[in-house]
Amino acid sequence: MANASERHEEEINPSYQVDSATRRQAFRAMLAYAKPHRMVFLGVFFCAILAISADLLQPYLVKIVIDDNMLGDGQGAGRVIGLGLIYLLLAVISLAFTYLQANLLQRAGQSIVAALRKDLFHHIAKQSMSFFDRHAIGSLVTNESSDTETINQFFTQVLLSIVRDGLSLIMIIGFMFLLDVQLALYCLILLPLIAVIAIAFRAMLRNSYQRARTQLSRLIAFLAENLSGMSLIQSFHQEREQLSRFSQRNQRYLRESLREVRATVIFNRSFDILGNLSVAFVVYLGGMAVFDSALEFGVLYAFISYIRQFFQPINQITQQWNTLQSTMVSVERLWRIFSVEPEVRDPRPDQTEALEPEQVRGQVDFNHIRFAYTDDQDVLRDLELHIKPGEFVGIVGATGAGKSSLVNLLTRFYDVKKGSVQIDGIDIRRLKLEELHRIVGLVQQEPYLYSGSIIDNVRLFDESIDRKTVIEACRLVGAEPMIQRLKQGYDTELSERGSGLSAGERQLISFARILVYQPKILILDEATANLDSHTERLIQQALSVVSLGRTTLVIAHRLSTVQQADRIIVMRSGRIIESGSHEALLLQHGYYAELYHHATRGTAIGQ
Repeated sequence: MANASERHEEEINPSYQVDSATRRQAFRAMLAYAKPHRMVFLGVFFCAILAISADLLQPYLVKIVIDDNMLGDGQGAGRVIGLGLIYLLLAVISLAFTYLQANLLQRAGQSIVAALRKDLFHHIAKQSMSFFDRHAIGSLVTNESSDTETINQFFTQVLLSIVRDGLSLIMIIGFMFLLDVQLALYCLILLPLIAVIAIAFRAMLRNSYQRARTQLSRLIAFLAENLSGMSLIQSFHQEREQLSRFSQRNQRYLRESLREVRATVIFNRSFDILGNLSVAFVVYLGGMAVFDSALEFGVLYAFISYIRQFFQPINQITQQWNTLQSTMVSVERLWRIFSVEPEVRDPRPDQTEALEPEQVRGQVDFNHIRFAYTDDQDVLRDLELHIKPGEFVGIVGATGAGKSSLVNLLTRFYDVKKGSVQIDGIDIRRLKLEELHRIVGLVQQEPYLYSGSIIDNVRLFDESIDRKTVIEACRLVGAEPMIQRLKQGYDTELSERGSGLSAGERQLISFARILVYQPKILILDEATANLDSHTERLIQQALSVVSLGRTTLVIAHRLSTVQQADRIIVMRSGRIIESGSHEALLLQHGYYAELYHHATRGTAIGQ
């Protein structure tokens, strides 16, 4: 549990550092998604200028009314009303362009994130199985959801603050110099003080942010592990103990979150105090100048308005610090995913060979292959196996014998370290992956069903496969009686992973897929494991249908599944130690006979 927490923490903790060159490269890659929207961002910039200008002109209009003594001039009522209408017009302009700016920025930000999510999903989907061995599914879900949303906040919040508040600050200083240069210079003395406060608080804010996110990551990791192991917790009555451990982590996260809030509040209030002191400073200096007739009262009023607004953009920009920190962490995490190249990929065009599915005979050759998931431990050692077209081959052996690894190589989920795997004499590394997967069909122990109708699950949402073909496939494998018992028949909506169906019913649907897609080579990886005897008989009947005319490899948990196979391959420690029919292997009184006798005595032999 601690290891999982530490891994998760490493992924989201901002203290997990990469070198500055990589960080710049990652940030440039993210900004590349903004290039197609540069005209929108230009529009946002001009909207911001117009909205800010309309806002900042309002105190200047009041200054004109005061200094031109319009209120004391009997003839000035019309001019005051005119300036009032202009003031109202400026407020409307500010509102309109602020609204337009927000909408443009949201559209650009959401479009950027939509494109980023699409590319990330496509990139993950192209990865080899070794990638998923190294990356937890929960972490990839976080990349696809939370990290991309954080980048959206960068474009819609941080970037908006930089543009809007940065322009506001510059234009406020410009208006102050326009009103009175000397008083503006006095106010600029505050800038170094603001910089000192920002730098002083920066380390505290970053540290408090990191500590809170670290505790959150540990809390999430603990929660995920407990939810996945809830059956074990309940069976051993560990609810109270796990609740206590969760409460401890939750309390630590609460403490760090409150510490983060305190740091932010102190930082913001420091600026409020500085702002109030600045107003008092301006009132004192300006008031003395007004008494000495060196400054008009309207100028002082406008100056006070601007100095109050002066601290708002600074405060807004500093409040985006945590979002910016989150963005940098998310960018680095996504960059680590995007920088991973698939270990298994399509061959170069000059090395590609074509093998049309209708021309495949189904001969499979494993030529002196060596394979290892890690460099220091071979799983398959100099394995030689040749399978004839249309042959039904059973593969048996104890756990760790290398059975699943063998078929993983044929589907090219992994590549051999040495030797070759061939179909009809062609090295599968010379076939495009899409073409290979049309030739080789796989039925796993736990077939995956999607949220959707039975029809869509059989044809995998391929609208080019008509309903009649799907129904015929289901009838042939014996799934039709089960489907007709459902209220909506073939249009019944399944929940995620088909939780409303039994294991055998899910397998029948996966067999129907095989008939629909017509692969020439069929692999069943423990497809009859964990089934009762009645369901196993149904699966055996379906297997006899789907294997007809196909080269079939069956990894067997139950030896009864492969007793009628043309040939049974017996594996042990990454090698083939026996081969032959069921009867011939029993006569050898070797390892297979030992497995068989254990099975008939009721001892389950695992994979």
